[in-house]
Amino acid sequence: MSVASTRIPVTILTGFLGAGKSTLLNRILKDTAMRDAAIIINEFGDVGIDHLLVQSSSDSIIELSDGCLCCTVRGELVDTLANLMDAIQTGRSRTLSRVVVETTGLADPAPVMQAVMGNPVIANNFELDSVVTVVDAVNGISTLDHHEEARRQVAVADRLILSKKTLSTPGEVERLEARLRSLNPRAPLSDADASATGTAAILINGLYDPTTKIADVSRWLQAETGDHGHAHDHDHHHHDHGHHDHTHHHHDVNRHDEAIRSFSIVEDKPIDPAAIEMFIDLLRSAHGEKLLRMKAIVATSDKPDRPLVLHGVQSIFHPPRRLPAWPDGSDRRTRMVIITRDLPEDFVRGLFDAFLGRPRVDAPDRTALEDNPLAVPGMRF
Repeated sequence: MSVASTRIPVTILTGFLGAGKSTLLNRILKDTAMRDAAIIINEFGDVGIDHLLVQSSSDSIIELSDGCLCCTVRGELVDTLANLMDAIQTGRSRTLSRVVVETTGLADPAPVMQAVMGNPVIANNFELDSVVTVVDAVNGISTLDHHEEARRQVAVADRLILSKKTLSTPGEVERLEARLRSLNPRAPLSDADASATGTAAILINGLYDPTTKIADVSRWLQAETGDHGHAHDHDHHHHDHGHHDHTHHHHDVNRHDEAIRSFSIVEDKPIDPAAIEMFIDLLRSAHGEKLLRMKAIVATSDKPDRPLVLHGVQSIFHPPRRLPAWPDGSDRRTRMVIITRDLPEDFVRGLFDAFLGRPRVDAPDRTALEDNPLAVPGMRF
């Protein structure tokens, strides 16, 4: 049994009020790939799954005419997921291929993500596969200007979906897309009206490729392929500043956008597991509220052939686990993708270097580094 097939992937569908989440959900539900899925929504009334007749109802779980299950969040999401798991294990429900959780409009996505990751029983049975954020082209800029939660929804997304483009002007759409790119340079941006967007495929961004059941590290990290991770990162920053220049009349707003950063750390040599543990522990305990999301594949010195997978949101991390092996032909370097708010990239990199015992003796010119304290960013221990 592969690691992939033991946990049920969970997609969180989030987005602003009126952005078109329900419309999108209704389209996706028509995809036959959703037959063995469960949809968890806050209120049935809000979503109006209109074209589907409800067949049977038991407890808080109802079965739709095409076989998809629906349940409302009563109380905590953790309880709803536990009930769903119980229904599967006791045979009251068939095995599920996927769970989609639709959040209410302006919700901070972190607690929903943490519900899947932070509870050991839930984390054993479910896996946070992706966060899909819907943004509407009509109100998008204004919503981002006024709501911190909206900026977070965009920043942590694995995929961004832009709705109502036809109701907006090309200039506005372009400005919004630039803004989304600056908040989240990695996530693919899809048009809600495109035919491919109405399929279950947009929900998939997990570590495992659902067709092959083999880990797809680059896709999961949304990392650029090739050997120039760092160069790409710096590109992102240049692009970011470019976008901000275009919107300098939104000066105040961009200060909020500037607070959110997405960057990656790439390390060539396997890392001592104690060092990575201390690094994560310090980030979580001291800076948890500023760590919006982190995904990492780590080559550890004790088991370099079995990479460690880390996934966290603020101070809550999924229990770490090891892949059986590196995917064929994959880059075997440690790669971390970190999304922060008010936590500078240089500080995080400096922290990481400190735990790795840098600057190392094999640095190109050790004395030059020591003469110039600015050459070693971050902290000095």
